[in-house]
Amino acid sequence: MTDLAVAPSTGVSAPQALAGIRVVEIGFAAAGPLVGKYLANHGAEVIKLESRRAPDVFRSTYPPFKDNVPGPDRAAMFAFYNDGKRSITLDLKHPRGTEIARALIAKSDVLIESFPAGTMAKRGLAYDELVALNPGLVMLSSCNQGQTGPHAQHPGYGSQLTCLAGFVHLLGESDRAPVFLYGPYIDYIAVGYGVIAVLAALARRAATGRGTCIDLSQYEAGLQFMTPAFLEHQLNGTVPTRAGNDDPVAVPHGVYPSADDSRGDRWVALSVWSDEEWVRFRRAIGDPAWARDPRWDTAEGRRAHRADLDEHIAHWTRGRTRDAAVAALRAQGLRAAAVETISELFTDRQLAGRGFWRGLPHPVIGTVQCISAPFALSGTPSRQEQAGPTLGADNDHVFGTVLGMGEEERAALARDGVFS
Repeated sequence: MTDLAVAPSTGVSAPQALAGIRVVEIGFAAAGPLVGKYLANHGAEVIKLESRRAPDVFRSTYPPFKDNVPGPDRAAMFAFYNDGKRSITLDLKHPRGTEIARALIAKSDVLIESFPAGTMAKRGLAYDELVALNPGLVMLSSCNQGQTGPHAQHPGYGSQLTCLAGFVHLLGESDRAPVFLYGPYIDYIAVGYGVIAVLAALARRAATGRGTCIDLSQYEAGLQFMTPAFLEHQLNGTVPTRAGNDDPVAVPHGVYPSADDSRGDRWVALSVWSDEEWVRFRRAIGDPAWARDPRWDTAEGRRAHRADLDEHIAHWTRGRTRDAAVAALRAQGLRAAAVETISELFTDRQLAGRGFWRGLPHPVIGTVQCISAPFALSGTPSRQEQAGPTLGADNDHVFGTVLGMGEEERAALARDGVFS
């Protein structure tokens, strides 16, 4: 095992921040694997352990696939979320498979798993057993509701967690049904906490030599983002609920159509947070007669008549292109932005300027536009060279070089289905 690498203060090119750290990842989809991706991007050797019988769901279930033909090595979602990793196949239901996994974990610094509570223990991979082999092991267990408690065994997905955490109760119009958040939103919140927890545990290990077991509840991670609603209920006894695009402070606060909105995808997002900003908004739109109505002078007045106000603003935005409207509003220092389409994100100047998109090669798919980490380290920047690996691409390296198995032993294990 190795300690966290420390970047030198000289002008010499520094090793990556996590150089020398080995991570074993046993998980699927995003909540665990995206933690592994960010560690890999900063120099850790991340070995993703899968089974051909039950590959990561991003390989098998989620489109898009290359040429719309499903296949474990044709899945863009997997390639996107797993860049920089190695891939091995191992059947953990086979006794030798578990034995080999334990040997690999004994030579590693971090173990990441995102299975339902108790799954690892059933496979003989509980933390108390593993830490006996590797006292400095940092283990991150990321699952729906944590490893303990009366609901630990409840099945679910990110969609259910956003409901449990109260997000969905706040989404939509007040007189209509709640609106589902797109995708497993809380999974991605949990990723941030997972990365931070692993780095903190590695820093602690560098100081004490001791490992850590991290029990990350994705449900509880999502609750952190509900603080304003919790406090509103605690302090005032009210129950926040759906209010469309309305905001308790900003008014106007919404999205408005533009002149180039023939396809329904060219919108202007605007929020005005004070009466002084309202004066600047009037200036930005040429101070027409309707905008000088005394009803709009205060936030209370604008809120009381916001439907009428939104109609006036929409009339102004429809008279110009989306980008022209945003430019006019920003010229007065207002909070305005284009609602970008997915295709526009790939040409967004801000993202391009920060090197957010990385075109990485993949042996089957071709070039995959992957994302960089959302933070930049000045002395030890992230490095990305390869999109997510094909299934089992690194069996020979890991089982041969890392674990020292000879060709004959590996061939026998393959015949016995251990590498399935």
